[in-house]
Amino acid sequence: MLRIGIDLGGTKIEGIALSRSGHELARIRRLTPQGNYTSTLEMVCAVVTALEAQVGRAAPGIGVGIPGALSPATGVVKNANATWLIGRALDRDLEAVLDRPVRLANDANCFAVSEAADGAAAGADVVFGVILGTGVGGGLVVAGRPLIGVNAIAGEWGHNPLPWPGHDEWPGPPCYCGKSGCIEAFLSGPGLTRDHRAVTGQHLPAPAVAAQAQQGDRGAQASLDRYIGRLARALASVVNVVDPDVVVLGGGLSNIDALYRAVPARWREWVFSDVVATRLVRNRHGDSSGVRGAAWLWQN
Repeated sequence: MLRIGIDLGGTKIEGIALSRSGHELARIRRLTPQGNYTSTLEMVCAVVTALEAQVGRAAPGIGVGIPGALSPATGVVKNANATWLIGRALDRDLEAVLDRPVRLANDANCFAVSEAADGAAAGADVVFGVILGTGVGGGLVVAGRPLIGVNAIAGEWGHNPLPWPGHDEWPGPPCYCGKSGCIEAFLSGPGLTRDHRAVTGQHLPAPAVAAQAQQGDRGAQASLDRYIGRLARALASVVNVVDPDVVVLGGGLSNIDALYRAVPARWREWVFSDVVATRLVRNRHGDSSGVRGAAWLWQN
């Protein structure tokens, strides 16, 4: 069976065609017609048509990852940073222009599905996929399928408060959601930059903080250590609730090598168990995980 996945983002629309075994057959990327809903639908259709022309056959259904979710209450898109999608019945509108079924999922869920299907967590039954980048997202996969939840917010750990806060972490920095002390406000790339500046006076992007820490800069090492401790506590709270087999990290901050050694050593203090068998791993497919996961929405 041919699988086609679309990663519908605010700046680009990427499409991929996969074989039944997950082998990449074709890939296309186009700019998103920002602010124009009708043109966005047309561009998705054009990408699907071009992929099928390259492969020489059609897919029975299309998987689409979006930076938001369908509201179970209204059936339209909510929480999308591509704001022109908000309030739209995107799945039904795409089915109309593509003339076939469409499965829609949050892009973090697509990341988790990709890594669970044939990525770093292949073969695991319960996988928590984490995006550490400009924001902090998450997706939960059980037996190969994304868990959506009755409110379509399963895996949105970034908008829980940082657990077990220290006296210097309360009430915490403001978050764009309107609250303070959210995990995202601490663990996003901008969150690491803000914390480092607050302590050292240096304004550095998160990758530069990590690079300076690796080179032995004491201020950067202290900032990275605070980040690791916060990530360990935040993930421990997920382990305590979900108890996943594997936690897979994605996003720009997932490239920090120290996380994979230090975080599991630290989260043992906070996980409610004598042994922590959960594995923390780096993603296998990198920036391709989102679009691959959209295609894997049609694995059954």
